Amino acid sequence: ARIGATEAALLGTDFTVRATNGRDTRELASLAARLAAQAATSGAAGEIALLGGQPHQIVLVPLKAPVLAGWVLMGFPLEVRLAAEMKALSALNVTLLTRARADAPWTAALTSLPHEQAERLARDAWTEPAAAPQAMHAVAVGPAELGVKAQWLTPAPAFEHASADRAGVLALVSVSIDDAVRAPRDLQIGLLVITLLGFGVFVFGSLFSARRVTTPLRELASAAVRLGAGDYATPIQGLRRADEIGHLAQAFEQMRVSVAEKQAQILQLAYWDGLTGLPNRVQFRDAVRDAITQAQERASRGESSATVAVIMLDLDCFKHVNDVLGYPFGDLLLKGVAERLSQHAVRGGDLVARLGGDEFAVLLRRGDSALAESVAQRIGDALNAPLRLDEHTVDMSASLGMACWPAHALDADVLLSRAEVAMYVAKRRAQGALLYEASIDAASAQTLSLLTELRHAVDKGELRLYLQPKLQLDNGRIGGAEALVRWQHPQRGLVPPLEFIPFAEQTGFIRTLTIWVFEEAARHWLALQAAGVALTLSVNLSTRDLLDQDLPAKFDALLVKHRVPAEAFCLEITEGAIMDDPQRALATLNRLSALGFRLSIDDFGTGYSSLAYLKRLPVDELKIDKSFVIGMERDLDDLKIVRSTIDLAHNLGLTVVAEGVENAKVWELLRELDCDEAQGFHMGRPMPAAEFHQWTATWVAQQRARRGAGPASAFMLH
Repeated sequence: ARIGATEAALLGTDFTVRATNGRDTRELASLAARLAAQAATSGAAGEIALLGGQPHQIVLVPLKAPVLAGWVLMGFPLEVRLAAEMKALSALNVTLLTRARADAPWTAALTSLPHEQAERLARDAWTEPAAAPQAMHAVAVGPAELGVKAQWLTPAPAFEHASADRAGVLALVSVSIDDAVRAPRDLQIGLLVITLLGFGVFVFGSLFSARRVTTPLRELASAAVRLGAGDYATPIQGLRRADEIGHLAQAFEQMRVSVAEKQAQILQLAYWDGLTGLPNRVQFRDAVRDAITQAQERASRGESSATVAVIMLDLDCFKHVNDVLGYPFGDLLLKGVAERLSQHAVRGGDLVARLGGDEFAVLLRRGDSALAESVAQRIGDALNAPLRLDEHTVDMSASLGMACWPAHALDADVLLSRAEVAMYVAKRRAQGALLYEASIDAASAQTLSLLTELRHAVDKGELRLYLQPKLQLDNGRIGGAEALVRWQHPQRGLVPPLEFIPFAEQTGFIRTLTIWVFEEAARHWLALQAAGVALTLSVNLSTRDLLDQDLPAKFDALLVKHRVPAEAFCLEITEGAIMDDPQRALATLNRLSALGFRLSIDDFGTGYSSLAYLKRLPVDELKIDKSFVIGMERDLDDLKIVRSTIDLAHNLGLTVVAEGVENAKVWELLRELDCDEAQGFHMGRPMPAAEFHQWTATWVAQQRARRGAGPASAFMLH
């Protein structure tokens, strides 16, 4: 009664009826027998069945206390309320037809249709659809036409297959076809009427607007054409109108007056820099073109001074000045630089210009490469002197590039471009001043070519995995290896990492290289493990890798793919990579550490701020940069730095790896300082992964053969 069941029966564990709520026991026993097999298999059973000629939902569930004690059979009548709710939810009418025998007529047990339609649907119109109950049919029920789909709710006997002549409960879902198509048709007619009315209003409004708007606008358009042609003397007509056209005419008149006043200023700004008062890029380019033309004329007359030189310079650390002291102070600095250039670089006929930002240029109309280098040296000396501005003294420097006509270029644009190339190469090399050479430009083109080819190197199988061993200092055993990538180019041969790794960092392609190295390292780790060699492979992570929030998930998926544990890897990150964005880097490192990866700070000691984050980073290892290790046998300061780093790491519970070990004396010093592991050319250079397998087997065999000697002597023999 609490759950709305009208029929109930208690069955034994053998599905025999023990008690009922008064209904014919045989009918319930028949239902129980039919549901017994399903209940025994799935633990419960249910179906739609006729009880007393009415459709019921029958449910058979186990009774446990706690083991199976019997079964409970309950029946819930299907009422008209159900059909009404379904119609409210789906806008479809539901009708349930029932018959107790296959030869009995259909009866509408419940329906959301009008009673007459339901009775007629059951009596006259349900012969053809019942034969194919899964299909949708159009059925005429009196004057109405319904779309009807049928579905048996009672299961078919074992010997019947979707027969239309069986007894049970048949559900009909119907919708009025006339109602379904009426709304779109009415909407189409309404939209057509609205469209026609809108078109009529538009035509009328257009004709009306043409008289009041088009004619005066045409006059204003003519005035605009005159202004565009440079006629600023003719006044604009229509100023006396008080409407929008009059306001527009007044605006045109004000524009005419303003343009006439500022035309001279525009011409001034087009060729001069407003901050420094120097010629700008446009005037400088025209001056270079004129100088080349004059030099060509001198060359045609056989004069020896038929050369032109251009010097470009870019201030170093100017952005830092703006960030620290502000843009007003940066403007003062640019004015001071312009003044010094004008004082120290200009001879009669030469030109100093500001090209934009912190870039300046000097044109030597009669200058060759020797004169250009001399002037560049003079400019560098002038800029090296501190500049006093307000209460601040600023130390300046600049990178200069030089190019000459006709030695380096045959026209003005190419000459400027090549001077700029030389300037940026000088800035990158920290060289001060550099004269253009074809080799530096060819190197730039080669770099771009390498970047293009690198994108296809992974798919073409041109990358190679190299491994460099890491040995334990106390016993000489192999503790691990660092995984490195090399590029075996089909035409260029083995490309050094410094020629493609930095540019891969800049373009973001380094992420693809990191994933490739990780997968290759996993594959070779499995091969070493199968050979009985257990070690940890170190994989380097770049700044872009650390800022990739999806990196831990990618590595986790690769561990599952290759079936290797996270403990097989040590991920190495540099101090600079951490300091670019400490918060994001720390979040990524925490997630990697939680996955089980060992973490190592590579090139420790070359950064600036990592000590502030060292106690917060989940790292397991420090790698002392080779710049301190290589010279520690000769430089006492390097030795102190290495000793302090080892003590610091051990106090923090970290292991220490020294890279750059190139001789036995450094090895012994590191052992005395209690360093944990060493890596360097003295033990083994980076080698192809296949050779590393053989090297490992040879090393292990040598260690076993020298087991009687100490670790140091064994290593010295090697």
